[in-house]
Amino acid sequence: MNTLTDDHAELYDTAIVRRYFDKFEKITGHLGRVAAELEGEGALTKLEARVIGAYIQRLSLTFQSLGYKYLMTGRVDGPLPGKLTFDRHESGFPIAQELLVMANDAQQAEKHLTHLPSESEIKDAMIRQIIGELTIPTRLQFTMSQRLYYESLVGGAQFWARNDADVQWLGESKSRRSWLVHWAVYDTQTNLPVIYMMNLEDSGKIPLPRDDRRWPQAQAHLMAQSFDGLKLVTIAKGFDTDFDDLHPKRLRRIHLGPMYSSSFTLQSGPISDVLAAARPEPGQDWALVWTVEDLLAEREETVKTGWFSSAERQIFTSSPFAGKSLADIGATSMDRMLIMPERPFQALVEKNPPGFAGVRKFVVGAGGRIIPQR
Repeated sequence: MNTLTDDHAELYDTAIVRRYFDKFEKITGHLGRVAAELEGEGALTKLEARVIGAYIQRLSLTFQSLGYKYLMTGRVDGPLPGKLTFDRHESGFPIAQELLVMANDAQQAEKHLTHLPSESEIKDAMIRQIIGELTIPTRLQFTMSQRLYYESLVGGAQFWARNDADVQWLGESKSRRSWLVHWAVYDTQTNLPVIYMMNLEDSGKIPLPRDDRRWPQAQAHLMAQSFDGLKLVTIAKGFDTDFDDLHPKRLRRIHLGPMYSSSFTLQSGPISDVLAAARPEPGQDWALVWTVEDLLAEREETVKTGWFSSAERQIFTSSPFAGKSLADIGATSMDRMLIMPERPFQALVEKNPPGFAGVRKFVVGAGGRIIPQR
């Protein structure tokens, strides 16, 4: 690896690139099982677990696509295929620019595929070169990797830098429809995938997803406010103010990451000592943080919005940290979870560093089984 900045690094070697993406393939598989465990505990509804699971699957497809793109890194001379740039300090994930370039590639994927030979043609050419020239068909391998990359983008099911808001029906009571609105971004400041879920009540005449006026405006509003630097209470109050007949009752923000690994990231503090002490087997030297910020509406109050008009506004529950030594997080609660293999978890228990007592742990056991720990 070679340093680009203090925070970013490039992966130059084929074997290292493959280990990097193999690690994330395993980790994303574990995340889906953690979501299922949280559903079983009642922390998530079946619908919420399914929504989160779908975003995790999309994230897995993103890593798969990038894995194809950089499959021949270090094996081919010239500017292609380039080198994967990742955030080795703050997140462990690829930098957001990688996803922005991938989105542009997706728009032109069909065009690229029309100019590439078919998979069978490439394989036939490989065999002829191996048998006839007794050489490794490196260039043809690169061509195959790029074909796989563009084929993976055609479906468009990846986790993009912006994943526009979607809505799910929850029910109806007291002439109000209830919806779960969800969307996701790949935050450009933290280089982390972030999922948002908003429970809201709809007192409009037309159901929200069929309302050609409100729904596009609501989508645009939510995407424009999806920055990690904004507090949840700021996002929720802004939405509540701009839409008099949409009433946000709950807003959650889920950060998937950072990912720490002694093989790839530069970490300091207790987590560094834990991973170093674990001396895990290859592929087991990681820990991933899953953070949930949660904001709840406590009650509604009616406020005047004009000379002859009024609207209901939400009063959100204060953070339990407000007014104390910790800064106000702008949410009702914030929960952190740590997902890690057994060896790092054993090292964590033995060292018992300060600050980890209130962090929920999920241990990845044999066969990928998730073992919850308190």
